[in-house]
Amino acid sequence: MKKIEGIKSVDFKITALGHGVVNWNGPTTLSNEGKTVDNHTLPKLRGYTNLTGKIKEETGYKYKKEATDIDFKETPLYISQNCIRHHLFRSQAFDLHFAKERDLTPVLASVTGLVRGYVVPSSQCKRTSPLLIEDFVDELGNGNFDQFGQAGERDKSSFFSKTTFGDTKYTSYGSISIEQLQFISLDNKFDRASMIIKTGQGEQVAQQVQDFIQSLNSQLQPKAVFHENYVRAGTIFEEGEQGILLDEVATEILIDETIAMLSELSIRQAKGYMYVDEIEVDYNDSNKMMRIKRGDVTSPNATTNFATYFYAKD
Repeated sequence: MKKIEGIKSVDFKITALGHGVVNWNGPTTLSNEGKTVDNHTLPKLRGYTNLTGKIKEETGYKYKKEATDIDFKETPLYISQNCIRHHLFRSQAFDLHFAKERDLTPVLASVTGLVRGYVVPSSQCKRTSPLLIEDFVDELGNGNFDQFGQAGERDKSSFFSKTTFGDTKYTSYGSISIEQLQFISLDNKFDRASMIIKTGQGEQVAQQVQDFIQSLNSQLQPKAVFHENYVRAGTIFEEGEQGILLDEVATEILIDETIAMLSELSIRQAKGYMYVDEIEVDYNDSNKMMRIKRGDVTSPNATTNFATYFYAKD
């Protein structure tokens, strides 16, 4: 069996700066002077639990922590990957709500179809996202306990509190899978069709995908080629499926576009903000996933071709 060689993934490390909280976790049950209260709002904190670990033996009641009982180094602030993905693809965030039984070609020929991925529940058509992003985790730990009060008559219910933050510095890692990026299945044989096509429609869909990728960089000539039998390299029986294979140039354009979107990402929400300050890229041709995370030797530029996982079999 011929070994697959070339760049298998494009990994990256992101450093982002900001101020305040952009991703809240909502009201959390805590303790205030021995009484249970629900008027404290917490941001997302990695590994945090509101339980002290102590249990009242007679009743089994689990004691809650005080609102001020937080170590921001042990349980750091973070922005969830779901929040990041929503804002990264914000311009097309709600388009899939209207896909349903419509022609999915416009969805496939878009950043959502090629990079974000999607599932259409009514038809079960889906495209697995080649983009993996980890949570953005804060390193500074500038958390505060803030007490607030509503205007008007004051009683116990009119007071509430929040865990807020000052300046923030986030670190995150991610990866773009070449295998998942370069091939688009149009066949339900393996239950992963991006869309169901009619006879003779494959070339038309491939052309629209190619035209979209071309629109991202008019200086290059990408190719998106339809074939009725693409086989995954290394399979025993060479059983294939119809689909579209992106060439080296098309793959390069989509990777450049994704990295550019990440480098330009900013979130302004509630009373906080975050923006990406720096991004380091590794064109990873090794078998070590996310080697950029471990401080190994990396390749900031592509020094070899992208790996090819599928081939056309007549």
